[in-house]
Amino acid sequence: MSGSGKKGKSIEAKKKKSVDPISGFRSEMERLFDSYFGRGWMDAFPHMDFGFAGAGVVPQIDMVDDKKAIVISAELPGLEEKDVELTLRDGILTIKGEKKLEKKEEKDTHLILERRYGGFQRSFRLPDEVDEEQIRAHFDKGVLKVEIPKRPEAVRKDKRIEITRS
Repeated sequence: MSGSGKKGKSIEAKKKKSVDPISGFRSEMERLFDSYFGRGWMDAFPHMDFGFAGAGVVPQIDMVDDKKAIVISAELPGLEEKDVELTLRDGILTIKGEKKLEKKEEKDTHLILERRYGGFQRSFRLPDEVDEEQIRAHFDKGVLKVEIPKRPEAVRKDKRIEITRS
């Protein structure tokens, strides 16, 4: 069975890992640089991170709408409560935050100090039936959970409609 060696398996594993477009783009750029500068060109820059971590923060958002409330969960790893701002204006809920990372490495002959900043802002238009006065937010272990209850009169029971043949 040709192509089933170690090299073939690693290529297949890399393909499986690259499911999002950014990872695919990064892999392709690294391949191009490897082909031009030679393998291991990044080893010449051990203090630099060529990843996209400093390019900005895009939080994963989940939104669930049940009959009584809308619940928004935002994954914000590395952030604390003080780094996040939640506002409501004209029916638009906005989650805004900034991630700040400072890395300091001292060695005998040099000092490396890296700073990265990344901000984000996500906004959601809320439906008219929500009770804006009762919105609550909780932050725990890097997850912001916003509970947006609906007004009692807006919580309706579903009515089943009979379907007949013509």
